[in-house]
Amino acid sequence: MNVLLIGSGGREHALAWKLSQSPRLGVLYAAPGNPGIAAHAECVKLDPADHAAVIAFCGEKEIGLVVVGPEAPLVDGLADALSKAGIKVFGPTQAAAQLEGSKGFTKDLCARYDIPTGAYRRFTNGEEAKAYVGEIGAPIVIKADGLAAGKGVTVARTNAEALAAIDDCFSGTFGAAGAEVVVEEFLVGEEASFFCLSDGKNALPLATAQDHKAVGDGDTGPNTGGMGAYSPAPVMDEAMIARTMKEIIEPTIRGMAEMGHPFKGVLYAGLMITEKGPELIEYNVRFGDPECQVLMMRLQSDLLDILEAAADGTLDKVSADWSGDTALTVVMATKGYPGAYKKGGEIRALPVDGPEARTFHAGTAIRDGRLVASGGRVLNVTALGHNVTEAQTRAYALIEDIDWADGFCRRDIGWRAVAREEG
Repeated sequence: MNVLLIGSGGREHALAWKLSQSPRLGVLYAAPGNPGIAAHAECVKLDPADHAAVIAFCGEKEIGLVVVGPEAPLVDGLADALSKAGIKVFGPTQAAAQLEGSKGFTKDLCARYDIPTGAYRRFTNGEEAKAYVGEIGAPIVIKADGLAAGKGVTVARTNAEALAAIDDCFSGTFGAAGAEVVVEEFLVGEEASFFCLSDGKNALPLATAQDHKAVGDGDTGPNTGGMGAYSPAPVMDEAMIARTMKEIIEPTIRGMAEMGHPFKGVLYAGLMITEKGPELIEYNVRFGDPECQVLMMRLQSDLLDILEAAADGTLDKVSADWSGDTALTVVMATKGYPGAYKKGGEIRALPVDGPEARTFHAGTAIRDGRLVASGGRVLNVTALGHNVTEAQTRAYALIEDIDWADGFCRRDIGWRAVAREEG
């Protein structure tokens, strides 16, 4: 089967690497791909926003399945256009992608189907949002309603910080994403990520992970798209996974079907494990980045089989098997990220990939025959180990082999789990 993978980041490199291992795979194409993906796929210049061009390419190359990596093409309706043209696609419809495309939509769904989440209010007026902050008080969470590349959320520790975040949203910092703001309760607990496939009616639990959003060690500084992750997340034991399925995932799948928006694709639930149990922070409708990298390192099943089953409505016929090892990834970013940063710095050397360690390319390009940084988050150095401590040690050892003057990383990815293991 020929497959087209949409995307160009570290998540897509991990998906390309795993898809390339399927004995059923014919030719893997990636649009637009990146230099790391090019080792596993034929990279093509194709604009995902040009639905007609994507459909024409699929016909020309006899594509049997399109795998959409990032959220923006899904929110833009690419899956709808492909399905209408009779092309099989892994990824939700535009209506179902509102679970990520609109924070307010998801909070309203939670209220309607009694899914545990923080109390909230939606605002289209900055002064009204500020007045609400004055009533509730910090700590409080301010979210741009729409897609903001992981940067539209502020966990405000003071009222002044919350008011500034509201001003940011309504002043256009996040473009159209900030035209509406969700102000919600600050949940106390430990964050975890839970991944599950859905074919519209059946659910296939995948695995857990823990992400590190803040740019600095000790979870300090502004939020980013993610500075590292590890899987599995120790806080998500079997009992917590069962509760998450029963209280959050299954009501969501039922609710979306009832609303006429059956969800097909991957549900990525960002959770806060509180004293009351799991509560939903937000949904994403694609694999996390960098969580996908650690999931793919641990997945032992054929990825193509399970993605196709989700598209076909036959998830009840497949299973997902996982390595018992821990995977940990460290993001190397360009100095200045998530603020202003320069592109084009040369990456002179990378670690050697092996069975227990890989470097996934996130924001790289080839310029004049040289590998250069082309984004904020650039490399995902990923390693397996018998526990988090061992995986962490291996990943940071690999980073020493990277020759890139403009790069930096957090030095404490996995710190909570390491503390538990040392405890």
